[in-house]
Amino acid sequence: MNSNAQHTNAGTAQAAAHPVVGRFAPSPSGRMHLGNVYSALVAWLSVRSQNGRMVLRIEDLDERCRRGKFDEQLIADLRWLGLDWDEGPYYQSDRLDLYRDAVRALASQDLVYPCFCTRAELHAASAPHASDGTPLYPGTCRNLDADEVARRRALKAPALRLKVPDEADPAGIITFNDRSYGTVSECLATDCGDFLIQRSDGVFAYQLVVTVDDEHMGVTEIVRGRDLLGSSARQIYLQNLLGYNHPSYAHVPLLAAPDGRRLSKRDRDCDMGELMACFGTPEKLLGYLSHIAGIAPDSSPRSVDQLVDLFSWRAISIHSADIVIGK
Repeated sequence: MNSNAQHTNAGTAQAAAHPVVGRFAPSPSGRMHLGNVYSALVAWLSVRSQNGRMVLRIEDLDERCRRGKFDEQLIADLRWLGLDWDEGPYYQSDRLDLYRDAVRALASQDLVYPCFCTRAELHAASAPHASDGTPLYPGTCRNLDADEVARRRALKAPALRLKVPDEADPAGIITFNDRSYGTVSECLATDCGDFLIQRSDGVFAYQLVVTVDDEHMGVTEIVRGRDLLGSSARQIYLQNLLGYNHPSYAHVPLLAAPDGRRLSKRDRDCDMGELMACFGTPEKLLGYLSHIAGIAPDSSPRSVDQLVDLFSWRAISIHSADIVIGK
């Protein structure tokens, strides 16, 4: 990423006449941990401080996220914290027709092609990686002829990739303003390459589905962890191709353990069960979290309604690195 490239019209806030619409978009692959609560709290406070509306969307397309497992627990935990919403919960598994329509719209622009590369092959290529850790795709399947596509399709189902403009094409330079990190710019050809919009097992890819959902749900403000900062350019590119609106962006620091390791659901770091047992009340947990975030001057117990009065983006401690907890 750099800050010396041509601008697009993306990343600007919606006109003042339009209401602010934010969203929670948890993936029910495990119970929320402290970092998830932190991002959700900042997103909620930003929207409520602007008298906006909040949407709850359950991102359950992955095989680890089947309905009835962790989604009900997520909803209960949000309610315990006092983080309410105005619309939803919506489930991505109920919205497959919208994603199919988007793929067809992209394919009609001759921008979609089948990819037969395996994950192992991509990693074995030792190619550069995008900021989210995804291998930079070298374009292996981009120019396969029809006969070769048919031969390979008979052996295995392909994924679908979206073409990005060549490095010299201004359409592939995506620049936007992030409320936390300022001007961010990415060249799609050199920073991510052609990216997946549908996996070989038929599951629609993250970049596509969140872009479609945010548009159809009227989302105007996206607040999320900085690990997703690198996804924004791909989503803005999709917005451009599909004629969608551009929400504003704010990426917040991640929380890390004292050894520098980022908190994760997989490792069950500070999950909500442990947090509820440790803090006892939502006010104590929110007081602690708002203090380390820079919203509150100390860690005294506070309700979400009290934190609305304290919230401003200027008050949040914006870090170039993760926030280390438990020191």
